[in-house]
Amino acid sequence: MHYAVIMAGGIGSRFWPRSRQEMPKQFLNVFGDATLIQNTVARLQGLIPPERCLIVTHERYVEQTKKQLPAVPDENILAEPISRNTAPCIAYAAVKLAERDPDATMVVLPADHVIRDVKSFHSVLNVALEKAQDPGSLVTIGIEPTYPATGYGYIQYDETAESDEDRHEALPVKTFAEKPDEQTAARFLNSGDFLWNSGMFIWRADTILSELETHLPDCYSAFQPVRPAVDTDQEKQRVAEAFQDSPRISIDYGVMEQSDRVFVVPGSFGWNDVGDWKAVFEESQRRGLDDDQGNVVPDDARVIVHDSSRCLVNSDDRLVVLVGMHDTVVVDTEDAILVCDRENAQQVKNVVDYLRSHQLDEYV
Repeated sequence: MHYAVIMAGGIGSRFWPRSRQEMPKQFLNVFGDATLIQNTVARLQGLIPPERCLIVTHERYVEQTKKQLPAVPDENILAEPISRNTAPCIAYAAVKLAERDPDATMVVLPADHVIRDVKSFHSVLNVALEKAQDPGSLVTIGIEPTYPATGYGYIQYDETAESDEDRHEALPVKTFAEKPDEQTAARFLNSGDFLWNSGMFIWRADTILSELETHLPDCYSAFQPVRPAVDTDQEKQRVAEAFQDSPRISIDYGVMEQSDRVFVVPGSFGWNDVGDWKAVFEESQRRGLDDDQGNVVPDDARVIVHDSSRCLVNSDDRLVVLVGMHDTVVVDTEDAILVCDRENAQQVKNVVDYLRSHQLDEYV
């Protein structure tokens, strides 16, 4: 059986002040149709039904997850007692699935991405799912780059293995690269053998557990006591102990960059990780939601834009007026207002760090 594991435990600090600890990014309706996590589950239909979707989220978001995803069984909502990055999150889901179905294959997805071409996305996933059945294979999805992005990590693949007839195949990964500077990103793009790292993974549950045992033994050992307790009254306590004992580390750094059995399937399906307000602006423009001056303003918002262009306004009830503003983000909430240059939207995370360090937790 194929299962989806949707990682939904983050707080989306680059989406401040809309994304808060009590209502993080994945539970927000960003583009006016449904929330990001609802769309993540919905686009899997026809491939993986809701009853085979597992949601891994912080325990404080369990009730919100149930409310937004009523078709997902309650027993498939896995609660993290503390945040420990993606490796422990995936280890918990892998242990759970391995006990329920020894032949389980996992499609691991972030909860907050946007994908416009679902049909192409399914085609890429099917190739990845087939490759994941090969013993020991770890598969990820790489996005064919369209510009030299500095906000994404990159994956270099072995271009000698590529078929000219069909790029939708699993190619051996040569290396992973961290987010580059502009010059390096341009070099990656020109080389023709680099893809954006999407953060999506496909593998058998027993395969990733074996790789965790090899490359992250502390994480693997921490979750072994959970296995006999899966779907019993003892599971919650065992999970709490496992997260406490596990290192805080990403699956990318802990396993993917260490293993020699990693493959990537290139894809181009209108992907956007919606990482910050700049990404919201760009995605809104692609959907034709901007006016003749390139401004993105919600239809139901009380906003007046005068002599302004290429701005994003996200507001609640108050009247917001922009005069002579260009390339600006304005986010107005009940207790906080963000005004920033659109190109500096990634730095909003620094504001959240500042608020935490100065004990202004009521704004986080």
